[in-house]
Amino acid sequence: MPDNATTPVPAAKPDSSAQKASPSYRLAALDPDFLLGDSTRGARFMLEYQKAEDHLRARGILSTIVVFGSARVREGQPWYEAARAFGRLASERGGALAPGDLGRDHVIATGGGPGIMEAANRGATEAGALSIGFNITLPHEQEPNAWSTPDLTFRFHYFAMRKMHLAMRASALVVFPGGFGTLDELFEIITLVQTGKMRPVPIVLYDGAYWKALLNLDAMADAGMIRAEDLALFCYAESPEEAYARIVEGAGDNWRPATEDRVQT
Repeated sequence: MPDNATTPVPAAKPDSSAQKASPSYRLAALDPDFLLGDSTRGARFMLEYQKAEDHLRARGILSTIVVFGSARVREGQPWYEAARAFGRLASERGGALAPGDLGRDHVIATGGGPGIMEAANRGATEAGALSIGFNITLPHEQEPNAWSTPDLTFRFHYFAMRKMHLAMRASALVVFPGGFGTLDELFEIITLVQTGKMRPVPIVLYDGAYWKALLNLDAMADAGMIRAEDLALFCYAESPEEAYARIVEGAGDNWRPATEDRVQT
């Protein structure tokens, strides 16, 4: 080696901190940026289905009575107290109090919010029964009401998946007066039944005066937009007892304990 040559100094061995800090190194299941990204929307949709489904099956929920109505109705108002009374008597008579290992039928299920939803969940809880709250994330945060069973209280991002869970176990729908959201749920179920995508279930509109003033569905039949017999897809009730009687009458032989095959979609 020439006298003027220098001995190379070996480069310091780098550590792997930069690699470990990179978002690409995160486990996919623990990477919030990836999980909440556009490309994983389908996976999030599937997870919203599966998480609620696992909890419902663990509690033996075979069928539900879905109760909808305005979130703006408050305790002490007639519609609130009627929904509360209905939630209680339907839970006492419908099978929601059965031991869990036998499966629970006709469990009260609501959108999980305040107003009519709170009242129905409250009535079920006062009867000693489980009840379900399918809540939704909204721009103006909606708190879950305090009366749904805690481990059967869910929060959804996607309206479509929330609607699917409301519909797939429904053995009846009772619709109290409400606004756009209530109408959305009402027509969702009516359309599914009308088109044969869902088995026929009793659909009860509570307080006929409200609904008849709001909706002139006879005009749709007169114009040929629906069949005349489609008007029989729903009925009216004026008291909690009548609402429950309408359900039992409308369901006929189908008002019986659900079986596992009825839950599948």
